Amino acid sequence: MSGPVGVLLDLLFPPKCVFCGRLLTSGERDFCARCQRELPWLAGPEAEQTGEFFTLCASPLAYRDQVRDSIRRYKFKGRQGYHKAYGRLVAQCVHDHLDGRWDLITWVPLSDQRRRERGYDQAFLLASAAALELGEVAVETLRKGRNTEAQSGLDGDAARRANVLGAYTAVDAELVEGKRVLLIDDVITTGATISECARILRTVGAREVVCATLARARG
Repeated sequence: MSGPVGVLLDLLFPPKCVFCGRLLTSGERDFCARCQRELPWLAGPEAEQTGEFFTLCASPLAYRDQVRDSIRRYKFKGRQGYHKAYGRLVAQCVHDHLDGRWDLITWVPLSDQRRRERGYDQAFLLASAAALELGEVAVETLRKGRNTEAQSGLDGDAARRANVLGAYTAVDAELVEGKRVLLIDDVITTGATISECARILRTVGAREVVCATLARARG
């Protein structure tokens, strides 16, 4: 926010780095110069991951250290305000790796139960912020019909795939039919969740599914 109100808010609530929590200095935005230098950035082929039912997933950061801690605060500690900074990073990653490869933007949704518990859907906020940076609007294409165990608590790729199988349904097949869909989530690990969402989208007629996440948990 700019203008007098923005100045007042900055005085009352000084902007801090979303990754390490340091106060930002003049000229810094979202994260500090030290994090700019030291975060586990991914670039080129190492930022890309392929999978079942989706063509490519691009991520700007590795999910470890301060990146992991920041995302956990975002998801579990009520720091939903991080979504704007995250969205700018994801949008830049989309520009770098997926430019011209999508027609609409959507997200991996939470179940109603998990959204009530958390108070917000972190992937929706992230996708909305990224879409805004890209000059678009994120649209709902999927719903999660049942709550599932957290993927992070499961061992093995097979268990993760089984956990999300059949958990998602398409909202409006006509919305995605023939379209190239950009699917956004916060973290990709094995790709089981994104693959299941992509499978549903492909089943109802999406021409292709590409993905972007803030972080990638496996190298």
